[in-house]
Amino acid sequence: MRLLERMRKEWFMIGIVLAIAGAKLEPSVGVNGGPLKPEITVSYIAVATIFFNSGLSLKTEELTSALVHIKLHLFIQIFTLAFFPATIWLFLQLLSITPINEWLLKGLQTVGCMPPPVSSAVILTKAVGGNEVSHRGIIITPLLLLLFLGSSSSVPFTSIFSQLFMTVVVPLIIGQIVRRYIKDWLERKKPPFGAISSSVLLMIIYTTFCDTFSNPNIDLDKFSLILILFIIFSIQLSFMVLTFLFSTRNNSGFTPADTVAIIFCSTHKSLTLGIPMLKIVFAGHEHLSLISVPLLIYHPVQILLGSVLVPTIKSWMVSRQKGVKLTRPTV
Repeated sequence: MRLLERMRKEWFMIGIVLAIAGAKLEPSVGVNGGPLKPEITVSYIAVATIFFNSGLSLKTEELTSALVHIKLHLFIQIFTLAFFPATIWLFLQLLSITPINEWLLKGLQTVGCMPPPVSSAVILTKAVGGNEVSHRGIIITPLLLLLFLGSSSSVPFTSIFSQLFMTVVVPLIIGQIVRRYIKDWLERKKPPFGAISSSVLLMIIYTTFCDTFSNPNIDLDKFSLILILFIIFSIQLSFMVLTFLFSTRNNSGFTPADTVAIIFCSTHKSLTLGIPMLKIVFAGHEHLSLISVPLLIYHPVQILLGSVLVPTIKSWMVSRQKGVKLTRPTV
């Protein structure tokens, strides 16, 4: 199962490159008003499909299991949805005086506001043998985006929240209701939820970049792009080290397995939830694709970096667990 999931993610990253390349070759197909009619098919149907799919695949019983690890769950949510975006905002105050493209910098802030992914962080955590926790952020993320970047959106707040409600909250709830009635069938057949969401997401990415390449006034310099790549790698590695130090300090109360969950789940960001939300919050914005670039970069970096570190983290966790067993008094 893990091998299939890894292969799917590799193909998805290739799909992102092909989607952007396709948009570059023929942008007229996916622009607003074009043959695909993205103002309807993407803004409403595609986004609603992703969140209905999320509601259908989200195991309600995971909410109960999260309560068992309430301290772990709270730490991850506070770090990823409060500490992370606030730290990025402070960092961007320094970067704002550099020649880096301002819309890419705004994109970095959107990365900080994103919730953890339901898939990659959990897969890496399981690969090591750490604890699994439930992830929530669908409602908080739009609020964070509006808090840090509200002035960048050309859409009224009321329109943003009404569309969020209709295309995010309602499909998610309907998906959960439907799941209650077909739960046994879903467990038996195991539909390809990940593949469905990835396919729809590629369509959203394609149409987003069609708008970019059809606008001659938008230019992305390679210098800014290279710097953003380096910054993203540095941020992610630094936060992984930081969460490790936080969760292993004396009297933290976290087990080695908890630490593994914290390292991956606190520092990973969801592309599947993030891109549709950006499409809603920044609907009609001419620089939407540039704002999306840092998140598109962050996604493969977190998977590659996480995969490289899995053996080292697993070795550390096993040695710590053995150490704990050895120090326990015998009766």
